[in-house]
Amino acid sequence: MARAENKESAGPAARMAASFAKRMRLKKGLTQEQLGRMLGYTGAAVSAMETLAQPVSDEMLEKLEGALGDGVGVFEDLREWVRLEKLPEIFREYAPMEQKAVSLWLYANHVFHGLFQTEAYARALIAGGYPEPTPERVEELVVGRMARKQLFDRKPTCEIELIVDESVLRRPIGSDEIMRRQLLHLAECARRRNVNLQVLPLRAALNGVYAGDRGTLEIAETPDNGTLTYLEIQGESLFVTDRTKVRTHLQRYAKIRTQALDPRESLGLIEQLSGVQR
Repeated sequence: MARAENKESAGPAARMAASFAKRMRLKKGLTQEQLGRMLGYTGAAVSAMETLAQPVSDEMLEKLEGALGDGVGVFEDLREWVRLEKLPEIFREYAPMEQKAVSLWLYANHVFHGLFQTEAYARALIAGGYPEPTPERVEELVVGRMARKQLFDRKPTCEIELIVDESVLRRPIGSDEIMRRQLLHLAECARRRNVNLQVLPLRAALNGVYAGDRGTLEIAETPDNGTLTYLEIQGESLFVTDRTKVRTHLQRYAKIRTQALDPRESLGLIEQLSGVQR
């Protein structure tokens, strides 16, 4: 049943990868078993990929590039599109915009933003979600989330600002060790020249003003100097492009920033919670 469902749900990129792989395999006179040995898979795995009975993995596409790509880079290009198809449907439309953004202003108040998650943290978070995903689906989502990190080193540079609620730093996901490594990773991100990271302390609302009460917020500046807001909650997503509304989001974000610890204090708190001795 699952195999039939996979064939029905396979997207255009996965179908193109399967078709191209089969054509190139036959052009080179290789059997599925022979190609499987070259890739480190069984012949049955190659057959499942070609017939769409099993979704093509990111790892297999990488190996197909080496075995059948002939230096053209087709399978490497397809990796990006297949990853996109495997992302949650609610995020799929926004994902390319995130990767092309000139600047990102992010506020996270329940878990670490996906761009800043370690692989172990992401896997524990995704696997623990509801409805419970299959192990295969968990792996697909983790691979897709980790691929987004290429934005940090992209040229031209994307300026990324993250304000994270202190409660996120203190909420263990997976295990204490996973959380410790997540905090250490966050500290490393904070030291990047294109990243500004601040913590909104738990006591921020004691003065009666709490700008972060509306939940997570993600604002992107596009290459054409436009701005848009992306909101996500309870499996639903919303794009906001209305200039007046986006301006309000930018103003609210600025208010959140004024209530946050400065970058030096924020890094100190992150290191303290991770156990780093200064």
